[in-house]
Amino acid sequence: MELVELDDRWLLPYRGMQVIQIRVSYQLTLDLDSGAQVDLETEAVLSSGSLRAPDVARTPLTPQRQDVAPALALFGATILSAVVFKSGVLRLVFHTGAHLNAKPDPQYEAWSVSGSGPDSLRLVCQPGGGVAVGQ
Repeated sequence: MELVELDDRWLLPYRGMQVIQIRVSYQLTLDLDSGAQVDLETEAVLSSGSLRAPDVARTPLTPQRQDVAPALALFGATILSAVVFKSGVLRLVFHTGAHLNAKPDPQYEAWSVSGSGPDSLRLVCQPGGGVAVGQ
């Protein structure tokens, strides 16, 4: 599976992968069954259902304070969509209806995603926005 680049975003090859472990330190890490992982280092938002719905409940996740308990609901969830916008926004959509969104932080790397294997991809949200892409 490969990273797909479009004009304003990348489609991560994580569709169909399941969250098999959640780790908490000064970051929130979602380990996927393929060996890939998603690390959130600054505040993210967990929601359920359509983000455009007027009554959508948005739950902040703050890894630096270990305030991430709602993210435990993602254990066992399967990713339906994984998108990184070139602005630095990460969006994961799960089969449960949950959405995980992380925006750039003005001072810190807000999130990173990485795969496994000898030619694994790595994307990192840069401080202030933008994304560094590497192997």
